[in-house]
Amino acid sequence: MTQTTDHSPPFSAPVLLQGGRRPALAACLLRGAIAAGLGLGTFAVLVIALWISSPYPDSGPNGALHVAAGLWLLAHGTELVRSETLSGQPAPIGIVPLLLVVLPVWLAHRAARDGLLPADDRPRPSARGALCAVSLGYLLVGAAATVYAAGGPLAPDLLSAVLHLPLVTAAAVGAGVWTASGRPGGPLPEWVPARLRKELARTRVAVAMRSGAAGALTLLGGGALLVAASMVWNADATQDSFLHLADVWSGRLAVLMLGLALVPNAAAWAAAYGLGPGFALGTGATATPLALTGDPALPHFPLIAAVPAEGPGTPLNWVAVAVPLAAALIVAHFTADRAAPRHGDRATAWGMGETALAALQGAVVCGVLTAVLAAAAGGPLGTGRLTAFGPVWWLTGAAALVWSALVAVPVALGLRAWRVRGRAAGADGSSAPAAAVPGPASPAPGGAGGVEVDDMDDAEFDPYDFLPEFPTGSRKTDADGTSGAHGESSEGAGDTGSDPDDRAPWAVPVSPWPKAPGLSSIALDAERAKADGEDVDGETPDVSAVGRTEDPATGPMGSPATNPTDTDAARQNSTRPARLPDRLAGSADADRGDSGPPATP
Repeated sequence: MTQTTDHSPPFSAPVLLQGGRRPALAACLLRGAIAAGLGLGTFAVLVIALWISSPYPDSGPNGALHVAAGLWLLAHGTELVRSETLSGQPAPIGIVPLLLVVLPVWLAHRAARDGLLPADDRPRPSARGALCAVSLGYLLVGAAATVYAAGGPLAPDLLSAVLHLPLVTAAAVGAGVWTASGRPGGPLPEWVPARLRKELARTRVAVAMRSGAAGALTLLGGGALLVAASMVWNADATQDSFLHLADVWSGRLAVLMLGLALVPNAAAWAAAYGLGPGFALGTGATATPLALTGDPALPHFPLIAAVPAEGPGTPLNWVAVAVPLAAALIVAHFTADRAAPRHGDRATAWGMGETALAALQGAVVCGVLTAVLAAAAGGPLGTGRLTAFGPVWWLTGAAALVWSALVAVPVALGLRAWRVRGRAAGADGSSAPAAAVPGPASPAPGGAGGVEVDDMDDAEFDPYDFLPEFPTGSRKTDADGTSGAHGESSEGAGDTGSDPDDRAPWAVPVSPWPKAPGLSSIALDAERAKADGEDVDGETPDVSAVGRTEDPATGPMGSPATNPTDTDAARQNSTRPARLPDRLAGSADADRGDSGPPATP
């Protein structure tokens, strides 16, 4: 039986488009159209589900699909026009639920990002080509949805659709292209003026962008906290509004979903309320922390029920100013962390002017972002008194700028000065004393060049761990029968029998440490004899015998040598000189007088 092996290439998914650059652009175009279709399909599924569950459907599935297309356009900022009203006049709907914007923006962003990711089975288009192709495919579907929704109960305003749909699409697709390119920080295009490009390339600008974005997010989060607290405080009114808007569970579910989609809008309104300008409740009413003035046109809705009561504000309303204060402190914190890092060097800290300018630029960024949020969160809800709802964008942005500048700049300067001062104090007064470095050996009394054993204090080193305290032959019997340790006489250690001042100037000084381990008696006798100008046994003493454990002059264990032959044999058979540690070698060299051989008198 013959076994065959299949060498065919492994299975791979079929490639939709192959070739050069044009198929890659076509693939990006298709991705943009698919992203728009997915968004439309999601809205259609949601509206159809609510229509099916409703016990009183006003129209058929065709009307539900028209509403789904209108809501998809509303998520892109397009203003809708409601034709069926009690007065018979069309009423615009311009408030965009900001939570609905997340889905189409994310789909367009992902389509552009995936179109530029490298792959083996398809070519990679250029960044500009992907931006144009994905946007074009998305806008083609958007144009078809605009034409289709024009015949429904929520028809889009054509001028608003032309302005907002391409703008939102280009922003989302551009963010996806930037992400796929690695989020580069530059270089800026050539059409940007050179001076502006130079200023934007500074580190201070990047710090201002981060601090300003953090401040705007703090404002939005603080506004959401204010909304939650107000709804809890006005829980009864909120519950009544929710229950009276719909009697069946499907209608209440629709109200709940709409309220959740409007939560970011309510947070932006509350942030404007804390900043001071407040928000409009119709053309003749404004809600601020100081008071709610005018005659508000309040529709029945759970989020509107959380609006403060009419009349002057109370201290409980004034607490809302803590939100912009916290946002300004966040801007100052981000700026000070870069101007003078906590664990950075004092020399790398920014100057006072640089820090103040960075904090001011962060305040500007925070004001611009807050103005954009305020503009996106408001809009008309009808005609007449309902044409103005929400915060005034330019007043809200200006208030955010003033709050951030007045608080962030001095606080950032204070944090910077405090951290720099702390490092200066640490460098001047908190430095530990330098470790004691052993200096040169101090001469002991009665001699020069000696080292006292007390000065060699080392817990990890003990000279007696290397050499015995009494080496072999280190005890010497004196003429009178007494013995001294290490060559000491009975009269006293180091007594040479002559006045040290009468010695020759070239003589080797006597060691003040006669008990140095490893120094044999013959070496000490040689030093004394050389100091007196005498010889030992008629010959020049061998100073090289220092450190031997056996004395050739006395023999092993202190026994006297019988003749010169035995002495020579003992010297040849003596053990190898023990190695002195480096710290003791210096003292031995000083005792031996390594400065040079003694001159002959």
